[in-house]
Amino acid sequence: MTPAANPSLETHETALRLAQGIRKLAYNIWWTWNPRAQDLFKALSEEAWITSNHNAIAVIKALSTDELVATLYSKKIQTLARRVIDEFESYLEDENTWGAKHCPGFAQHPVAYFSAEFGMHESLPVYSGGLGILSGDHIKSASDLGIPFIGITLFYRNGYFQQHINGEGWQEESYPALDPHHLPVELVTDANGQPVVCKIRLTQSDITYHAWRLQVGRCTLYMLDTLRPENDLHWREITARVYGGDQTTRVCQELMMGVGGVRLLRALGIDPGVYHMNEGHSAFLLLELMREHVKAGVPLEKARELVREKAVFTTHTPVPAGHDRFSADLLHHLIPHWPEDLGLTMEQFMDLGRVRPGDTHEPFCMTVLALRHARHANAVSELNGRVSREMWRELYGATRQEDVPIGHITNAVHVQGWMNRVTYEFWEQNLGAEWRKHLKQADFWEKVADPRVLSDEAIWSLRFRLKRQMIEAIRVRLRDQMLRIGTPVSRHYQHVLMPDALTIGFSRRFATYKRATLLFGDIDRAAALLNDPRRPVQVIFAGKAHPRDDNGKQLIQKLWQIANDPRFLGKVIFLENYDIQVARYLISGCDVWLNNPRRPLEASGTSGMKIAVHGGLNLSILDGWWREAYDGTNGFAIGEDRHAPDVEQQDAEDMQNLYRVLEQELIPMYYDRDGMKIPRQWIRRIRRAMVTLIPRFNTDRMVAEYAEKYYGAIPSEE
Repeated sequence: MTPAANPSLETHETALRLAQGIRKLAYNIWWTWNPRAQDLFKALSEEAWITSNHNAIAVIKALSTDELVATLYSKKIQTLARRVIDEFESYLEDENTWGAKHCPGFAQHPVAYFSAEFGMHESLPVYSGGLGILSGDHIKSASDLGIPFIGITLFYRNGYFQQHINGEGWQEESYPALDPHHLPVELVTDANGQPVVCKIRLTQSDITYHAWRLQVGRCTLYMLDTLRPENDLHWREITARVYGGDQTTRVCQELMMGVGGVRLLRALGIDPGVYHMNEGHSAFLLLELMREHVKAGVPLEKARELVREKAVFTTHTPVPAGHDRFSADLLHHLIPHWPEDLGLTMEQFMDLGRVRPGDTHEPFCMTVLALRHARHANAVSELNGRVSREMWRELYGATRQEDVPIGHITNAVHVQGWMNRVTYEFWEQNLGAEWRKHLKQADFWEKVADPRVLSDEAIWSLRFRLKRQMIEAIRVRLRDQMLRIGTPVSRHYQHVLMPDALTIGFSRRFATYKRATLLFGDIDRAAALLNDPRRPVQVIFAGKAHPRDDNGKQLIQKLWQIANDPRFLGKVIFLENYDIQVARYLISGCDVWLNNPRRPLEASGTSGMKIAVHGGLNLSILDGWWREAYDGTNGFAIGEDRHAPDVEQQDAEDMQNLYRVLEQELIPMYYDRDGMKIPRQWIRRIRRAMVTLIPRFNTDRMVAEYAEKYYGAIPSEE
């Protein structure tokens, strides 16, 4: 018998090949937006998968090579592995992508996207909130579209923070260290296998750093790390925490990301065609690019023009106080050599970041630096564009905000990355296996309006399956929460939340302008609303306050107290330690997503965009993205397309409008059932949300729009 004819040998060789493919897959987080790939890692070791917060690297490190190969002798697991690996390899090898057609010039000169944080997955907690989630979704869609794209950020070894709520309802923080060897990242090395090490000078010290590589489908994210033995201890801590430390640490982080990021790209031989700054944190990259030109003998003004040709800037923050500003003394202390490198005095250097050059009392603003040296600048929603243009009108010397050259591209979400297996399979069954390729095609989603394609019964069944899944996960987390605090665990937690009750979700960063407690402004009215025996309502809250934001922590404490009030027990829930996994449960399981920021302070907002694909509906102030999305039939609006000039009046009006829409429209519609106990009007609204929101508010559309409008002269898609 020849070896090829030996069935056992063929099985062994097949298992070996699949084991190699699984190890390669684990180091590419494409698996985070493919439920079948997640099922594969869970099948290999369910305990490692669950206890590691769904970390594929933890799974493969839990299995020896012999065990992995032996496991793959199973026909069931082998079939799943083969399907996943074939799909993964086809994805990587596909040359017929949107990017190949529309961005061929970027193959040699990719987009370099700088962001202070990237929220990729719960197993990689190196992000804070919305900015990071947006960046993570951006790079995932760049991969799906096939746009040559590189991300630059810092490797935060202690992440943002783990949130714990104590017995008094006060937020406490801890910072467990991340071990890169147990994450899907690899050290960036040279041809000899040695770490690529770069330097940046701060004060009188040369700070060295290396980088970790994270493969995101077809794209790459580089994460800079200053934890090196040759650095003094305080320099090693630059990249320790997301937005950690004082103003000095903040400047050092932004210098490391902007200047250090450019130097890493140079060391790797990468020459980007576009530098995209997501917020002003990375704007120091502009100075490094200028310095390169000046060092090569180019006059500074010409250098600034050359830099401007390659720079794109996205601004989010709608209030002046939210933009990073640094004093001349601080910058002179940290980078005393920079003015000389550019042929400037310190005051001339400071003027690069001032609205009013020559005003020695004005600090250096990172957003001003970026706006002055970007070829294109944009806000992240239409209203945010208006606010931004008005805010920076003086910088451009414009008499009207319409003359300020700041456009807008409305934010969006990576739809597949926010799905669980139930929703993923739902769309495969109802729209076919190729549905993912049509995310931004409005005519494709029009078919969802047809009950013959997607029945009311199918939608209603999906809602209950997702809600049950969410509730059971919440009960487990609540039990663990109670045990950690020391609260006696009774049978009550096993029955908290009801699958039959209207369920509202509110999950986001706990900043005061987001008004997490608006629903309880009239506590008696809220109690009557939630305790109606015929039409019960329950509300789930989750989110973190910044460690130095006591006002945000007080909002959490107030909600904690409300949740423990006998009138709201079991009907109001606060979940601690909000992360991507918790978000995925809530945006899929909640019937309604509540968003009531103080307009116009919500730059865009993205959490509510994630629910339409799961059959959820939005209830929101007409701010940010919802102002553009709402058409009267695809969700619910709180108030009108305006806001009172006085904050107290605005809060009072918005509270009354919130109660009105709940009492008179939303709750009655949800509980208006036919003989089959199905709310037909509610489901019609779900259909409208699916048809109108999914193709518009996904990052495939958003990233393609950036490519067409800002990254280069690219013809529109046919």
